[in-house]
Amino acid sequence: MPQPERRSSWRIRSVSCSAVVLLLTGCVAHAAPAPDPDERLLVLTTFSVLADLADTVGGGHVRVESITKVGAEIHGYEPTPSDLVRAQEADLILDNGLGLERWFERFLNSVDAPHVVLSDGVEGVEIRSGDYTGRANPHAWMSPIAAQTYVDNTVDALSRLAPQYTAEFEHNGRELNTELGGILAGFKKDIAHLDDPALVSCEGAFSYLARDAGLEEAFIWPVNADSEGTPRQIRRLIDFVRENRVPTLFCESTVNPSAQEQVALATGARLGGTLYVDSLSAADGPVPTFLDLLRYDLRTIAEGLTR
Repeated sequence: MPQPERRSSWRIRSVSCSAVVLLLTGCVAHAAPAPDPDERLLVLTTFSVLADLADTVGGGHVRVESITKVGAEIHGYEPTPSDLVRAQEADLILDNGLGLERWFERFLNSVDAPHVVLSDGVEGVEIRSGDYTGRANPHAWMSPIAAQTYVDNTVDALSRLAPQYTAEFEHNGRELNTELGGILAGFKKDIAHLDDPALVSCEGAFSYLARDAGLEEAFIWPVNADSEGTPRQIRRLIDFVRENRVPTLFCESTVNPSAQEQVALATGARLGGTLYVDSLSAADGPVPTFLDLLRYDLRTIAEGLTR
């Protein structure tokens, strides 16, 4: 990736009151000076999960912001004019790739910031159902093993952006990858006693986790899209749940669970806790960080499958 150039952050500032305000109220003679702007390099990510990952690696040396807000559905996101303005100020944009951000190509065409695809190097899991058949599943960060590639790519990207902090970025990346390895090891231990466990969710967002943890995966739809929970999709999942005696079903925080509720009603399976995939929670919620998200989801899945 070429070395990004630092963009100027100068802004035109008003140094006097407008004539109207002057006539009505007058200027404040001894107004406190405005605080200095944050001069750190600006890194934009496409969604909050990647923002936290980059912020953790960055260790405070870069300013990291997410284009989409917490709780947003990222697949069909529509960039706003303010998003485009903010991107013009970015020194680097990090995206997931694998076809996740369907809006991102049009977004990039409107901005001049370099970007890095964090999933580069991940061995893709092919989708085998629906309109997305043959494409790679985009949710690679949901496996702690695949997420380590995201970390390595982030370390490399930030080191090129701010080489003076390379040693710290590398240290933070190693620490994060150690945590990720421990999360997967703990999950595999929690489900080791189960015979042929199956993870059933609304969206097929756990294909990489299923591959790396030895789970069978089933879902209503493969990727969040306009047509979700069709009668055919629901019927197919009902058959799977019955045939495999799946005890617990799950759904994600950014989608409507009504289709999964129909599957639960038809099969007698329980609805487990909400899983987080495309977005972190608010700071006071259950998954304010990426590591929290993985720990929470894997704990929720393990508890649901072992009851």
